Amino acid sequence: MPAAPLPEFSSSVKLKYVKLGYQYLVNNFLTFLLVPVMATVVLELVRLGPDEILAIWRSLKLDLVGILCSAFLIVFAATVYFMSRPRPVFLVDYACFKPPSYCRVPFATFIEHTRLLNLDDPKSVQFQTRILERSGLGEETCLPPANHFIPPNPTMEASRAEAQFVIFSAIDDLIKKTGLKPKDIDILVVNCSLFSPTPSLSAMIVNKYKLRSNIRSFNLSGMGCSAGLISIDLARDILQVHPNSNALVISTEIITPNFYSGNQRSMLLPNCLFRMGAAAILLSNRRREARRAKYRLVHVVRTHKGADDRAYRCVYEEEDPQGHSGISLSKDLMAIAGEALKSNITTIGPLVLPVSEQLLFFFTLVGRKLINPKWKPYIPDFKLAFEHFCIHAGGRAVIDELQKNLQLSPEHVEASRMTLHRFGNTSSSSLWYELNYIESKGRMRRGDRVWQIGFGSGFKCNSAVWKCIRTIKTPIDGPWADCIHRYPVDIPEVVKC
Repeated sequence: MPAAPLPEFSSSVKLKYVKLGYQYLVNNFLTFLLVPVMATVVLELVRLGPDEILAIWRSLKLDLVGILCSAFLIVFAATVYFMSRPRPVFLVDYACFKPPSYCRVPFATFIEHTRLLNLDDPKSVQFQTRILERSGLGEETCLPPANHFIPPNPTMEASRAEAQFVIFSAIDDLIKKTGLKPKDIDILVVNCSLFSPTPSLSAMIVNKYKLRSNIRSFNLSGMGCSAGLISIDLARDILQVHPNSNALVISTEIITPNFYSGNQRSMLLPNCLFRMGAAAILLSNRRREARRAKYRLVHVVRTHKGADDRAYRCVYEEEDPQGHSGISLSKDLMAIAGEALKSNITTIGPLVLPVSEQLLFFFTLVGRKLINPKWKPYIPDFKLAFEHFCIHAGGRAVIDELQKNLQLSPEHVEASRMTLHRFGNTSSSSLWYELNYIESKGRMRRGDRVWQIGFGSGFKCNSAVWKCIRTIKTPIDGPWADCIHRYPVDIPEVVKC
C-alpha cells in the first residue's frame, strides 16, 4: 500500500499556533525583565565600596516607616516570584528493556511463519515480504514468545506474561542503576496503548514492588506511540503540585494480543513493524537529585488533531469483514502526521529557536498574510536549537520525510534509523532507545539539548525538550552494550529476503 508523502513544510501554517508559542514567552516576560535588572543592581553594589553605599543610604533620608514599607514590598515581590516559578523536573536516569536472543525474529523466520499462516493467500505473504524488505528493520528485532507459535497464542495469560517480563525487567534495571527504593516512589504513570487488563498494569507494578498505599498511580491506554511523552507531561504536572517527590514513568506496548491474522493490507502493516520493548524513567523534583540527574525537562508541547475526522481515523482499531481485529493504518497517515508536526513545531519554535530565527520566521509569516501570499515561507533551522534529535522510529518513511523537511543531516537521524534497525518500532519506548544510542556513542555533553518527537493515534504529535546537566559517560550496560560497536550500519533501500 503506497503511503502518501509527508507534505512540505513550506506550505502555509496557521497563525494560532505561532500565537500559542509566543504566549509562553509573554507569560514569562516578568522573569526575563527582572533577572537582568536584579543582576545589574547586584553588580553595581559590588562595584561600590562600603563608604559609598553608606553615603547613598544617608542621603536618602528615609524614615523608619518608609524603610519598612519598602522592605515589605521587596520581600513580597521576591516571595511571589519564587513561589510562582515552576519546580524544575529532573530526569535522574532511565532503563530500556533488552529482549533476549531467543525472542529474535530474523527475516527468514518471519516470512516462513507468514507463509505457514497464509497458505491460501500468497498475495498477503508477498505484500508483507515487500514491506519487510523496505522497512529499515534488521535481523535482530524481537517478538514475544506467544508470537513464535504457529498460529500465535494471543491469550490473556500470555499477554500478562509479556507485560510482566518487559516492564519488570526495565524497572529492575532502573532500580539497580539508581539505588531507588520502592517506598521512595511517590507517583507512578504507565502507558500502554493496546493492552489494558483489569487490574491495570499500574496495579500490577504496585503489587510486584509493594509500593506505598498512598501512591498516585495512573494508567494510560489507547493513546498510541506518542503516549510516552504524554506520560512525561502528566508526571511533570503532578510534580508541580507535590514537592520533594519521585515519579516513575513506564512506557511500553504489549505485542502479544495485537497480532492480526486477517488479510487486509492496511491492517497487516503493524505485524511487520512493531516489536517488543519497554522503558522505565525516573523523574524527580528533589533538589538533591539535581547533582546526579542526567537531564532537566525544559518544555513539553502537545498537538492533538482529533477534531478532524481523517486524523481521528487514520490509526484505527477495528474488525475486518471476516471478523479479525487489528489496527488499520490509513493511506493519509503520512499527510496527517505532517500536518500535526507542522502545528507542533510552529508552537515549539518560539520556545527554543534563537531570536534571529524567530524574527525571520515571524516576519515572513506576517508578510505572507498581509503582503504577498506567494512568498516562500521561511523554514526555521532547528539545528541551531538542538544538538540531538530523537524522532519516533515508527518506520523508514517517517524518518526520511522528517529528515528532508527539517533539513537534518544523516547524523541527526542516525539514532532513529539505528533504533528502528536494531529493535524495530517499539512504540512509545522507541525515543528512549534512541537517547540511549546517543549516550552509548559518547556524544552527550553537558549543555546539549535534545528534542524528542513522538506521533500517535488520535492523531497526536508531541514534543519534549531536555537539557543535559552533565556530560554522560558511555554506559557499560543497557540495550546497546553488546552491539554499539557495530553501529551505525548501512541500510539498503531494499533488503532481499
